[in-house]
Amino acid sequence: MSPSDTPLSLLGGLTPAEFLGEFWQRKPLLIRGAFTDFHSPLDPDELAGLACEDGIEARLVEEDGAEGLWQVSHGPFDEATFSRLPDRDWTLLVQAVDHYVPEVAELLGQFDFLPSWRLDDIMISYAPKGGSVGPHVDQYDVFLLQASGQRRWQLGGRVADDAPILDGIDLRILADFQVDPGDDWVLEPGDMLYLPPSWAHHGVSQSDDCLTISVGFRAPSADDAITSYADYLGEQLPASRRYADAGMTPPQDPAELDDAAVERMRAMILETLDDPAQLAQWFGRAMTQPKYVDQLVPNEHPTDPAELVAVLHEGEALLRSPGSRFAWRAMDDKRATLFVDGDGVDCPLALARVLASRHTLKADILELDGASELLAALLDAGSLAWAGEFEE
Repeated sequence: MSPSDTPLSLLGGLTPAEFLGEFWQRKPLLIRGAFTDFHSPLDPDELAGLACEDGIEARLVEEDGAEGLWQVSHGPFDEATFSRLPDRDWTLLVQAVDHYVPEVAELLGQFDFLPSWRLDDIMISYAPKGGSVGPHVDQYDVFLLQASGQRRWQLGGRVADDAPILDGIDLRILADFQVDPGDDWVLEPGDMLYLPPSWAHHGVSQSDDCLTISVGFRAPSADDAITSYADYLGEQLPASRRYADAGMTPPQDPAELDDAAVERMRAMILETLDDPAQLAQWFGRAMTQPKYVDQLVPNEHPTDPAELVAVLHEGEALLRSPGSRFAWRAMDDKRATLFVDGDGVDCPLALARVLASRHTLKADILELDGASELLAALLDAGSLAWAGEFEE
């Protein structure tokens, strides 16, 4: 039985193929007991501690704040911020917790029935009773895992991009939210709700210890994709490639932009854009762009591949740096492009597959051609780090 045909408790007994065919990007799925005997990998105080650190993206949403309804403030926060908060009706949200807490990052391995390059990050929210961020939609797929406490989720169906939102606040809260009959549940620890993009939802904490883990998936907008791809192509194209109109007929009116001219420009653009090889190279770079570039700290001094080999043989190991992103694309049956943090490098296919996996990199990887040099380069770029650094 292939992995795609193996039922998963994480998916309520569905196989990955069944989930992807019936639910993914199509409709929600409530999964009771997706994680059995689940224990939250961190507690509210630890989450608040992260929100107080520089460089960590955190928000505080107060339904009835001192400055008005649905007041949003951005971290870093301090103890005074939390001490002034009321007993209920507020929410703390911290982005990319998987970049800072290894136990949270381990959860990503549970979603390996989906492309790893589609994963974005794990956001965790805490709310006392009544805490919420209002009814809204997200433009990406998300799995909402209840980590502790209880949260009530109400769904309102798929809504249009131009659905009215409340004016004058720093949140995109739907002005008109209608709950679909039957789509109203209270989730307990270990329960999980999958939501496709553009599905209206409203989550309200039912307890004072409500932690919700949101596993989100990145999906570039058409606007961003076209702009990014055009910029990438622009760096590759020779300056000599220009609009041309050899053989044109004399214009009836020299000021007219006629159909033939427009068609010549259209043909040039389509010929330039419709390049599968270039598209793949751009796509790999785009989907591995790190969310927070400043998290990747390059080495000040280049790594000597021979020294790296010696350290690996002594029993040390390498891991991906938190927030680093890897993917690969085969060029033929022996070579591949390894995409790492927005860049691409040609390397042996076998090496690319191992490096893009989530496995710890030990001395046995040195059996693959080109491993030591590429490992040293990735270590220098900050995309890899010695495993010992994560234990300090």
